[in-house]
Amino acid sequence: MITRQMARCGTRATLQVGDQGSFAKTITEEDVFAFAGASGDFNPLHIDVEYARRSMFGERVAHGILTAGIISTVLGSEIPGLGTIFVELHIKFLKPVYFGDTMTATATVTEIINPKRVRLMVACVNQHGEDVALGNALVVPPKETQLIGLPTGARN
Repeated sequence: MITRQMARCGTRATLQVGDQGSFAKTITEEDVFAFAGASGDFNPLHIDVEYARRSMFGERVAHGILTAGIISTVLGSEIPGLGTIFVELHIKFLKPVYFGDTMTATATVTEIINPKRVRLMVACVNQHGEDVALGNALVVPPKETQLIGLPTGARN
């Protein structure tokens, strides 16, 4: 399941402190295995049921960087939005993400450093409202609004 809540996407000229966007996704076994294949990270905490059962988590967990990828989705598609360049991420992982958890990532503009640099507070919470990851990101927002083509029949 993927849900989006778009607040106020912006450009260098329109972004303001407090602007916010979010993105939610339920983490599946398929997501974790696809990420393992793409990254080469086959840590048994993510892949092996028996190994993970004996771990401190008691079951398999998603890669932390997969959670960070959900933050990247917010920055690149919601706030600031299409055309954003992700420059820096400082993040602290607070809780494990289990298969079936629904993560909601939120990004909030906290500082307009200059027109080409914007800092955002980023956070991921699970379906219970528990903080899973917290941090901040530095991005270069798009110079102008970016539009993507919609499939035929999708325009009204």
